[in-house]
Amino acid sequence: MEQFFNLDPSLYVHPDVLDAERRRIFWRSWQLLGPASDVTEPGRYVAADVAGLGVIAIRGRDGALRGFRNVCRHRGARLLPQGKGQCGLIVCPYHKWSYSDTGALVQAPWFGKDPAIIPEDWPLEEIHLDTWRGLLFAAVDPVESLLDQLGDTVAELAGEPLESYTAAGTAKVEFDANWKIYTDNFVEGYHIPGTHPSFYAAIDFEAFSTTAHDGLVRMTAPPKDDLFYRGKWLWMWPNWTLSLFDGGMNTSRINPLGVDRTEQRYDFYFADTSPETEAARKKTIESNLAVVREDIDICADTHRNYAAGSYTPGPLSARHELGVHYFQERVRVALDDGSAPV
Repeated sequence: MEQFFNLDPSLYVHPDVLDAERRRIFWRSWQLLGPASDVTEPGRYVAADVAGLGVIAIRGRDGALRGFRNVCRHRGARLLPQGKGQCGLIVCPYHKWSYSDTGALVQAPWFGKDPAIIPEDWPLEEIHLDTWRGLLFAAVDPVESLLDQLGDTVAELAGEPLESYTAAGTAKVEFDANWKIYTDNFVEGYHIPGTHPSFYAAIDFEAFSTTAHDGLVRMTAPPKDDLFYRGKWLWMWPNWTLSLFDGGMNTSRINPLGVDRTEQRYDFYFADTSPETEAARKKTIESNLAVVREDIDICADTHRNYAAGSYTPGPLSARHELGVHYFQERVRVALDDGSAPV
């Protein structure tokens, strides 16, 4: 079998590479925003960051779901704070320009009449929205449909009752490393014995398997009695994950805040959200996050070594790091040719 090698470290530390990734990966792909249930009622919105570009998904009073850049057309201020909420008009906090939930400019107070503003010339810039199995996605300039991007994920999760789960918990984790360093880490189980000793003890590591598919890396391992995970972890191109546990799942989106800063935004979903299960749900959420936190220091240390120029690309394990190779090849294609589908 051919020997594969890790990506060149320069691709993790140069700001111009992140600029290219924004244009060729993040803004051309479908990005998971969270549960579609967040925007079921008129006026409900979700505002999120996609590699530095703010986006809004909002349910209109006419029932339509629309997406916009979270950018005022006047002087470029952010319209809505990140998160979810309820609004009537979308009002810019800077100069009080206001927009309807259709994106139309309603008023530009105190602007003056010589010359007067023409509202029809200054609507919010639209983006694309779509939903899949209770999950909400946004895309700034997609090169393919959401289903095409999902690829083999559709069949992989066909037997899972995703729509029956209720969103009941969110979390955010930030750390000082490039987004690809964390992704490299997520799509392999090779690091589990060294980084996650409790996790290692709770699975049959000798049976750990990683396979790469269209738009998907699947990792499986037989769990032992004391593991809260069900033994399947999924990563989907370009930057979101889904992990299954008894009675629910979590999703996360790996989002670059800068070339050396990354955030993971988590949503947790449960089959049973009754008051009687609240303590168990909180324990499941904390157990998930505890595993993630064990990765933070090693990812930050790796980034520092890449940035210092003290690392040359090493070999990838054919047994454990096929997911790393798959992800890195997708990135390489996207960066080598901006016209190619990503």
